[in-house]
Amino acid sequence: MAASNESSPASLPQQRDPPGRPPRNGYGVYVYPNSFFRYEGEWKEGKIHGHGKLLFNDGSYYEGEFADGEITGLGCRYWAWSGNTYSGHFILGEPQGHGVMKYKAGGHYEGELSHGLRAGRGFLVDGEGQEYEGSFHDNRRHGRGQMLFKNGDKYDGDWVQDRRQGHGVLHCADGSTYEGQWHSDAFSGLGSLAHLSGVTYCGLWINGHPVEQATRIVILGPEVLEVAQGAPFTLRVQLQQAHGDLAKSESGRVLRISAGIRYVQLPTYSEVSFFKVDEDHQETPMQTPFGFQCISYPLSTPTLRGLEPKAAQESAGDDSPLPEGDQGDTPSGLAARGGQCHCPEDLRQRVEQGCAEFPDLLLGPPPPGRQPFLFLHSPHEKAGSKPRGSLCPLEMPTAQEAAGGSRPDGTTAELVADAYPGEYVMMIDDVTTPPFLGRTLPTAFKHLRVLAKGTGQKPQDPEERQIE
Repeated sequence: MAASNESSPASLPQQRDPPGRPPRNGYGVYVYPNSFFRYEGEWKEGKIHGHGKLLFNDGSYYEGEFADGEITGLGCRYWAWSGNTYSGHFILGEPQGHGVMKYKAGGHYEGELSHGLRAGRGFLVDGEGQEYEGSFHDNRRHGRGQMLFKNGDKYDGDWVQDRRQGHGVLHCADGSTYEGQWHSDAFSGLGSLAHLSGVTYCGLWINGHPVEQATRIVILGPEVLEVAQGAPFTLRVQLQQAHGDLAKSESGRVLRISAGIRYVQLPTYSEVSFFKVDEDHQETPMQTPFGFQCISYPLSTPTLRGLEPKAAQESAGDDSPLPEGDQGDTPSGLAARGGQCHCPEDLRQRVEQGCAEFPDLLLGPPPPGRQPFLFLHSPHEKAGSKPRGSLCPLEMPTAQEAAGGSRPDGTTAELVADAYPGEYVMMIDDVTTPPFLGRTLPTAFKHLRVLAKGTGQKPQDPEERQIE
């Protein structure tokens, strides 16, 4: 008799000679000469036949049906050495057919058995409470079956010798779903993963890893993108694999765009604008790949530009607290500085087959608390200007002047609508939440140069000249 790889004699020893002949018919008790077996139950023509109980001297026993001296029919078997119990059909001393095996270590099995091993259709609950329903062979999950794991994941598909192999669907407890090929319990072959973040990957997998996964964000276009002052511009973005190919197997990753302006410390000057930042609006400059630092600068779209001034400022994120978890010296922190709790949808895009586009972007006027300076080329360029080489703060209208439309001296206060000519930086962050497969792509940068209206002249690098 055997179950779950357990073995014991398949048939009973036969009594040949006295002492003590076994009963011929009816009910009787018999102790075998080797003293290992003791039987009490029904007999027929000198053989165990009918219902009875066979006891072993190690504490094991079988109770149930016998036929012509063999354990055959319905019965219950207990193994003292393992503590397991089986109730069901037996043939020649072994569990065979349909039955229920209860394991001392925890769990149980109900289904078909062959020669004491799980075989055919069955339902297994293991010691950890995990559930499997499907096909078995040689005591292992083999064929088609469904598994509920202790972490809440559910799998429906093919199995080979206790491992997921072939085609199957995995529904993860976190909401992610994978459908495709498996090998040795891992995603292998063609398959599609719908991640809980909204990202999908449809392509080739090897040992649980996507072969064509994106490793970086690339902003297309020239090394330095030049745009006219006040003109909208569009940025096109690709997710690329490590070797540079488009990661077209990926969709749904969320990208957020933000802007910064070149940070220049006094007394260094520039022909392009830079800012003196009020103490209440100080922030840590961030290093860029272009050899200079930048600080955050407002970015919008025509949709946001059409908002009322106060609403536009709130959408751009001025004077709001930093989002929880954002760091001041990171690209995400730059986008949030002056701080937005939630980035406007216009400044976020989802990737489609490895591509995304941010259309009609606009660099707005300088934000409150940041005083722009311009370097004046010559004292003759403007009446009343300071000597050549000086730094001249631009006059910005106060809130009252902007609201009333005129200054106390009767002159008109004009709102600055566009960014000043200068050096800017565009940054695109991967803000997919939670990160796809636990990895966030590094920030992508693009050097942007704003040219003065109607001149087409490039602003001069502030480090190319010295203050006289």
